[in-house]
Amino acid sequence: MDDTWEGTKKAAKTAWSSTNDFVNPNPEIDVDRYKMENPNQEKLARLFTSVDQHVLRLMRFVGDQDLRPTEEWIALLFQRFPWINGLIVADGEGRILDRRPPQPVKPFSHPLWFEAVWRDTILKSVVDNTELGPELYFGTPIYKDVSLDGLIVVHFDPRTLFSFCPEPDQLIILAPGRGVWTPNKAVDTAALGQLPWDEILKDHVNGQVQAGGKYYTWLARYVGRDLFVYLTESVDPKIDGRSWFF
Repeated sequence: MDDTWEGTKKAAKTAWSSTNDFVNPNPEIDVDRYKMENPNQEKLARLFTSVDQHVLRLMRFVGDQDLRPTEEWIALLFQRFPWINGLIVADGEGRILDRRPPQPVKPFSHPLWFEAVWRDTILKSVVDNTELGPELYFGTPIYKDVSLDGLIVVHFDPRTLFSFCPEPDQLIILAPGRGVWTPNKAVDTAALGQLPWDEILKDHVNGQVQAGGKYYTWLARYVGRDLFVYLTESVDPKIDGRSWFF
């Protein structure tokens, strides 16, 4: 009888240990599992991801609004995105109905011209290169019933985005044909801007380019309906860059 009891105790103890390990396992993090094989892409991902998140959140917030904004919506816009410079609400003819702030720091260098496809949520973005620096405008159409009732346009300085980057001197943001921005004065922005981006972007959304004697790894992302390009100097230009992490 004693032998049976001892055997039962041992079996129960073993079963409890196994069950306890299953229910409350000791966590083990495999840090190598999510490591990219391409150091060029890994570097760019680390630099641009936090920047891109802020842009995407702003686009979603503005794109979800299809009616004339209320005071509550406007207050929430500036509360969630304190880094933007302003808001414009226009009627269907392009006349400004409301503007926050009423007197912007950067006046238009020329009239803004938006192009939109009927019922598209996001408009074509516009970069206005003013004497006080660049200003990026993008927005969404608003409706009354089924008729176009105007536009909501949000604008910000694209250079503000570098404040979200862990190493801003390593990141470059490029709007094909409209501007190249980076805090790093050693970057040949003219050479990067002169690359045939319209041709490059026809067939690719990421890759590697050479400009000013250096190699840059890049990735294109949409802001509104337009592709913008994030770049960083390649860690190893000889590495094949055909793959990407998403």
